[in-house]
Amino acid sequence: MDGETVGKLGEFGVIGRITKGLPLAPAVSVGPGDDAAVFLVNGSSVTSVDMLVEGVHFRRDWVPAEALGRRAVAVAAADIEAMGAYQLGLLVGLSVPEDIPVSWIDDLAKGIRAECDASGAALLGGDLTRSKDVVISVTVLGETRGAQPVLRSGARVGDVVAFRGRLGWSAGGLAVLSRGFRSPRALVEAYQSPQVPYGAGAEARLAGATSMIDVSDGLVADLGHIASESEVCIDIDTGRFDIPDPLHAVAAATGADPMHFILTGGEDHALVATFPLGSVPPEWQVIGVVTDGEAGVLVDGAPHSGAGGWDHFRR
Repeated sequence: MDGETVGKLGEFGVIGRITKGLPLAPAVSVGPGDDAAVFLVNGSSVTSVDMLVEGVHFRRDWVPAEALGRRAVAVAAADIEAMGAYQLGLLVGLSVPEDIPVSWIDDLAKGIRAECDASGAALLGGDLTRSKDVVISVTVLGETRGAQPVLRSGARVGDVVAFRGRLGWSAGGLAVLSRGFRSPRALVEAYQSPQVPYGAGAEARLAGATSMIDVSDGLVADLGHIASESEVCIDIDTGRFDIPDPLHAVAAATGADPMHFILTGGEDHALVATFPLGSVPPEWQVIGVVTDGEAGVLVDGAPHSGAGGWDHFRR
């Protein structure tokens, strides 16, 4: 198989390699191989879609195929976590150049399967086509198991703000790669494939979380969505953050403020939520409060200067 490309193998040969031997989740009665998947939902169904475009979200020389497969699943599954729901299955739309090696597809599929196992989702099927650049679109399906989903609009004055996961690691990794380096390795790997805190969304819901979101664009930017939808003011206390050593190292090497990575860096897909005082789960870190006032986000009591995170159409 060495040197074989997807153009030589053909569409259905590639699909067969990706789907061969796929296990089905208990709720899935029809998986890949038919016109559509069939599954059962317990409670409300939730769904979200995320797209990764080569040259916009990743570079193939920076992100190996296996890590890209994991990332594609993780960024979509994090949205289900943010609703306090459980991943059920996902559909993958994949578009690649015809000269892509089949070995690259095998590694991508390996990463997709590994992250499906980690998240609890089953690969239900998808679509494959040819394109100039690699594009991966993942639609993830979830269920609430009889519970109400956690929305962005439920934050209340007096709540505390807490997060679970990692913040700033992916941004630090991007800063390293952008300068032609590959260390600290922990940050580079965080950029290549985020570590979503699977199960933490349901944990937050069970603890009484009033609102929640995953940090995909930046902590300030994403908390801004909660503040806007809930019509509240959120005040972040930077003194509550423990800055990890790798971020200190990259900040020192690049002349950056490590807190900038934490406040505005996206793509870690940590979860941030608001809770009634006294109900924050043990592994969540309290970082602020919800106050009365104009809807928006403050940092240490003052408006944040500069962009709060990534916006595809604003530079």
